[in-house]
Amino acid sequence: MRGEAERFFDELGAVENPRAAYRLLAEWLANTPPEIFEKRRQNAEILFRRIGITFAVYGDGGDPERIIPFDVIPRLLDAEEWRFLVRGLEQRVNALNAFLHDVYHEREILRAGVVPEQLVFQNASFAPEMCGVSVPRNVYTQIAGIDMVRTGEKEFFVLEDNVRTPSGVSYMLENREMMMRLFPDLFAQHRIAPVEQYPEALLETLQSVAGPYCDGEPVVAVLTPGHFNSAYFEHSFLADQMGVELVEGSDLFVRDNFVFMRTTQGPQKVDILYRRIDDGFLDPLCFRPDSALGVPGLMNAYRAGTINLANAVGTGIADDKEIYMYVPKMISFYLGEEPILKNVATYACGDPDTCAYVLENLSELVVKEVHGSGGYGMLVGPASTREECADYAERIKANPGGFIAQPTLSLSTCPTFVGSGVAPRHVDFRPFVLSGDRVRIVPGGLTRVALKEGSLVVNSSQGGGTKDTWVLEASEAPAGPADAASSPVDTSMEQ
Repeated sequence: MRGEAERFFDELGAVENPRAAYRLLAEWLANTPPEIFEKRRQNAEILFRRIGITFAVYGDGGDPERIIPFDVIPRLLDAEEWRFLVRGLEQRVNALNAFLHDVYHEREILRAGVVPEQLVFQNASFAPEMCGVSVPRNVYTQIAGIDMVRTGEKEFFVLEDNVRTPSGVSYMLENREMMMRLFPDLFAQHRIAPVEQYPEALLETLQSVAGPYCDGEPVVAVLTPGHFNSAYFEHSFLADQMGVELVEGSDLFVRDNFVFMRTTQGPQKVDILYRRIDDGFLDPLCFRPDSALGVPGLMNAYRAGTINLANAVGTGIADDKEIYMYVPKMISFYLGEEPILKNVATYACGDPDTCAYVLENLSELVVKEVHGSGGYGMLVGPASTREECADYAERIKANPGGFIAQPTLSLSTCPTFVGSGVAPRHVDFRPFVLSGDRVRIVPGGLTRVALKEGSLVVNSSQGGGTKDTWVLEASEAPAGPADAASSPVDTSMEQ
């Protein structure tokens, strides 16, 4: 299992001396024949396809309903590591929410020159329609997915902040269910913090940000673009798990600035829409007039405070890859604290001197489109040919402001079952942060794995897979109902 992993931090550690969290797993790996892994992998694929856990890759002409490869070897984090991540995640998302409120209201951070005005006002994701609009509890990103990587024993970096419509939590939940079914004996050997409470936590978070016109228990619905969307399974799954309605734009209408959904018992007022539709398609009267996915008049109701949207309109400015560079300064500006989680050094190609540096060092950098996603449109310099670098350089020269560059990080590796057996593969991590009346973080997240040897690209659209992520609880006796709030993996925090 060594091979290339010797150049990277391997979370398992040395086979003969594994890290403490991995000792039982290392013993299990050593004693489990490869054919068992292969059989379980096949079982997982059959079950995922039977359940309907698929995704689509638009425009590639391949299978429109693909199974994301599932690795049967879990990724482990111990209780101390998780506590550290929780503190950093809470801090970061609190600062991002403060930034979003500020740029749509007083704009103090812009007047102070901490964040350049042009990065906000010239950003395609900036929504002038939100200026002066107050949202319940000043929470704009109720659901955040923070992409992270690890490079050492205590070295964690944030790669991206996903605060528009982050996806992947259904895979976190289904991966856990799959591991419990495939390897109950291994599961029983570890004291693993549960993740199955996520739908309940999500519903509580959404209900906690109902507006002032909500009477009685808040009514929540999930707004989907429809079954042709690549993440439709997740939309349907979360609605079902929360016990709320899954609706499309045609199921909703606005009357007297209130939003209603059509039901067999007649119209029912909706208080919170967990929308999985991009801003531009939400309301044809306000944004794209050709949108058949949205609800005419929805923005008027939103601005009137009769309905809340999760996440808020205009949150895209907070996960822009250039704005990302300023998150540590946001933490200092709004919270008066030093950042707990590190940013990756980032070079904005819109600056001529920086662009010249990037062009001279393309073979050593990772270059991304500022508004890109899904692993598309990026260049991994060390894994690219001279011709590929030259072609990409022309793209940068044609639109320097559309690109950022980062050093190639030595992403950690985890044991992974591949065609040749168990081998180290690079991983990243997306924990999910819920913000409402308090911050809720389920102990776990989505670990994505680059299945190709040497690859640093973990996106499922680019051939990556997923793993179950186990957060190991502390070794003391399990907390009972009375002291659950003080459990080492309980992450609730009053805002």
